[in-house]
Amino acid sequence: MSVAEMILSALRGITANKLRSILTLLGVMIGVASVILLLAVGNGSAQTVNSAISQLGTNTLTVRPTGGSSAGSTKQITTAVGQQIQAARLGHVKEVIPQVSGSLTVASTTASETSISVIGTTPAYFTVGTNSVSSGSAFTAADVTASAKNAVIGQTLATQLFPSGSPLGQQVTVGGTPLTIVGILAQQGSVGFNDPNSVIIAPISRIQASFTGYGAVSSLTVEAKSSDAVSAAQGEVEVMLNQLLGTTTANEPYTIINQGSLLQTAATSAASFTVLLGAVAAISLLVGGIGVTNVMLVTVTERTREIGIRKALGATRGAILGQFLAEAATLTLLGGVLGVIAALIGAQFPINGTQPVVLSYSIPLALGVSVAIGVFFGVYPAARAAAMRPIQALRAI
Repeated sequence: MSVAEMILSALRGITANKLRSILTLLGVMIGVASVILLLAVGNGSAQTVNSAISQLGTNTLTVRPTGGSSAGSTKQITTAVGQQIQAARLGHVKEVIPQVSGSLTVASTTASETSISVIGTTPAYFTVGTNSVSSGSAFTAADVTASAKNAVIGQTLATQLFPSGSPLGQQVTVGGTPLTIVGILAQQGSVGFNDPNSVIIAPISRIQASFTGYGAVSSLTVEAKSSDAVSAAQGEVEVMLNQLLGTTTANEPYTIINQGSLLQTAATSAASFTVLLGAVAAISLLVGGIGVTNVMLVTVTERTREIGIRKALGATRGAILGQFLAEAATLTLLGGVLGVIAALIGAQFPINGTQPVVLSYSIPLALGVSVAIGVFFGVYPAARAAAMRPIQALRAI
């Protein structure tokens, strides 16, 4: 029997009992769709996290105070500390950017938004990562010196406060302090429910004067001269911070976050998470395969007469084996194709705030696995059919 004849025979066998075949197809389809979709969710989550970390720049460090004001004024990381590190011209450090932050109500003449992220920083903030200005301009060093009431606004907040026009040149009040919008940030990707585009950024001196005071900063962003120099820059900054603060490595009132290392760790964790999701989804494929075995055993029993006649007419064991294996593989392949279609449709919709991203290799892999499942779980029923003696088969008629 040729391959084409086997396939035609398999299709005839599948359509002979449509309801049974549909239920078996459904089991395989759900298994394949689950594998592709859960891998896509894991991949989408990984890309979201990686994007968020990359926005900070893989050549940056973030220094965050841990001691706070209770550690004493000599152990506070202030803007002056950041300026001293910058002035030292360390060999691997390009820029030191102090930041203070808070959550305040921001209002225009027509709308008001609560719990908006308010950041005070320097113009260098807009040169690191993806914090570029898409419209208007950033505030200047002169604005920082003069504590100017200028600000750059994120695109989400701009749309919320000024739905019918451009916010450039318009005035908003931040916690009761009026600020003039001079620029709009470029669109940035969201991380889960956190929207980095719902933010307002002003000169650090203005935010300190109006809201936070002149104590410890929220963080220092340190930009290394290159991605390869991050570790060296971290060592230089740590030594100088300990000198300026009068501390040692044993009692450092701060922590340094290496964005490159964070990205590596996140990528490793995301890969493990994706594999785990795929393994969980594979269980449903296993269940579908067991269903194929059951259906094929019933099919062999029902077609005892056909098997006996074919064997009496000279059909070999290999021909009978191939016929039933082809039927099982065709059945699971059809289920796999339907599963791929279902997964591609499902991947168009966000799941818990995460947009699934289908892995390019998951589709051919899923189809290959579905055929392999058909062959593997169809071997036993096919072998039973092939081993049937003609006299026994004809006697059962």
